[in-house]
Amino acid sequence: MVTPAEIEAGQSIYSLRTLRWYDWFVLGLSNSVFWRCSTTDLRRLYDCNVTGRHLDVGVGTGYFLDHARWPVAEPAITLLDLNADCLTFAARRLERYTPQTIIANVVEPLPPIGPFSSVGLCYLLHCLPGNMAAKAIAFDLLRPLLSPNARVFGATIVQGDAPRSRAAQAVMDLYNRRGIFSNADDTIDALDLALRQRFDEVNIELKGAVAVFEGRFVGTDKRRISKSGSV
Repeated sequence: MVTPAEIEAGQSIYSLRTLRWYDWFVLGLSNSVFWRCSTTDLRRLYDCNVTGRHLDVGVGTGYFLDHARWPVAEPAITLLDLNADCLTFAARRLERYTPQTIIANVVEPLPPIGPFSSVGLCYLLHCLPGNMAAKAIAFDLLRPLLSPNARVFGATIVQGDAPRSRAAQAVMDLYNRRGIFSNADDTIDALDLALRQRFDEVNIELKGAVAVFEGRFVGTDKRRISKSGSV
């Protein structure tokens, strides 16, 4: 049973003060040194998947939305996060797009918003408490907000068979003890299963310790999956 304290621990570290360092520390140092996943690859993930009506869940600083190559000049962007400081920081960064902001917990019933043709969840799942089955509730709650053929994509730090150095493992262990991460049991196979049960045309690639994923919600009961080396 996930407790309110566990939910709070996963997002409370991100204050307006710490968010000023987020891009440098997480997307720069940590991605390069610990997780071995290029931020350039994550930017490419956004470039390939964002649409003119986009929902971003777990918004961080808004970095990827700020740098994304949008297919339209004036995308309709909605930011959803439990952390008000993250929403404030990202909304200011994306002010030119006048994004809508919503404070909500993605594993609890969501407000009647949408429909969206793309949803991004970058570096969110490893911060959610519980095992992958518990985290996948987020996908169940997001599905009613999707339009047909909507794209669902993101990245999450995993363990299991994911390659990681001693330093990376030490950092992960520390973050798990403090509740910043809750990914001790997260594996690419568990994520693969969760996505396959809910979405179509699923692709997952392991980049260092990061599982980068894409799926499409066709809106039918048919499910197809291919586990490939590219996204």
